Amino acid sequence: MKSTTLIAIAASATLALAGCGSSGGSGSGATGGFKAPNIPMAKSLGEGEGAVNVLAWPGYAEDGTNDKTIDWVSPFEKETGCQVNVKYFGTSDEAVQLMQTGQYDVVSASGDASLRLIAGGDVAPVNTDLTPNYADVWDFLKDRPWNSVNGQMYGVPHGYGANLLMYRTDKVTPAPDSWSAVFDDASKYAGKVTSYDSPIYIADAALYLMKTKPDLGIKDPYALDEKQLQAAVDLLKEQRKSVGEYWSDYLKQIQAFTTGDSVIGTSWQVIVNTAQGEKVPVDAVLPKEGATGWSDTWMVAAKAKNPNCAYKWLDYIISPKANDAVAEYFGEAPSNAKACDIATEGFCESYHAGDAAYAEQIHYWTTPIKQCLDGRTDVQCTDYARWTQAWTEVKG
Repeated sequence: MKSTTLIAIAASATLALAGCGSSGGSGSGATGGFKAPNIPMAKSLGEGEGAVNVLAWPGYAEDGTNDKTIDWVSPFEKETGCQVNVKYFGTSDEAVQLMQTGQYDVVSASGDASLRLIAGGDVAPVNTDLTPNYADVWDFLKDRPWNSVNGQMYGVPHGYGANLLMYRTDKVTPAPDSWSAVFDDASKYAGKVTSYDSPIYIADAALYLMKTKPDLGIKDPYALDEKQLQAAVDLLKEQRKSVGEYWSDYLKQIQAFTTGDSVIGTSWQVIVNTAQGEKVPVDAVLPKEGATGWSDTWMVAAKAKNPNCAYKWLDYIISPKANDAVAEYFGEAPSNAKACDIATEGFCESYHAGDAAYAEQIHYWTTPIKQCLDGRTDVQCTDYARWTQAWTEVKG
């Protein structure tokens, strides 16, 4: 694993944990009565305005400042004449707040922010005909609940990944294949279980209950009515007794597994690869129940001051070369199939890029909203604000 990945993730130690992607399985767009504001969509493009204001996760828009060899922004500027002005954000909540200022043209939105941005009228539907590289994006990332509404895309998919179950191979035997290891059986590893620190982690508990307690009627881990949310909270409160650390720092998780302070818990493929590269005896699995995960989306501001350069950026950032550069630096699967043709040998295989069967086991993070995303209309679901309150109850 390239050392630059450590820089990218360490610089954004808490970034993805406020959330990022929604449910796996087939289905198109946000459902359950969710209606997007009437925001016009671009029909054609003109000359670039000379600039584009980019709001991004750290590591998504590198211009050589952190490392002279890591720069995919400068080629874009030379190619298009659009000067890139980048503002980094640390959480999805911050991204939503910054987009509301109207100062940015594009944003790399995670799934727990995208529907909020759409509902708030902060982003516009995207005309994918104006982004030719969209044609090469994996089909299983298109027209999904976190990036589209009623079949209309609201951005272009960027990168994706799963939240895996990582464990110390010398401390956890036999090798786990179920999230039961950190829920029902968590007491076996009391004080050494690790989970990430975010309200969106409630979805992990909901996913486990969806698979093991069908009587609860959970169909989508991001569409929970009050009773279903309470069941997830109860499970997490029980797990709390065995949790040694709620992590939000990439490097600290590696350290905890290195010292043995943590022996099992949720993680990312990039962390697994890095830890293994440092000879830490760990492995990871995508459990039989499936997993949560992320799929980030580049979106265009509803009132973008530089719409032509914004569209040029969207098309460029998912082009094979740029998409591969970001994916390898950040540590995630690229969205463009052709990126794997030029990727470092073994990279796409390591991240299961393009593996549709693998991807369909991922229930990508999305914004919990009151309109039930599973299609129910006879009950109101709990929104992200309620999840935030519930997470506080879990941690005590």
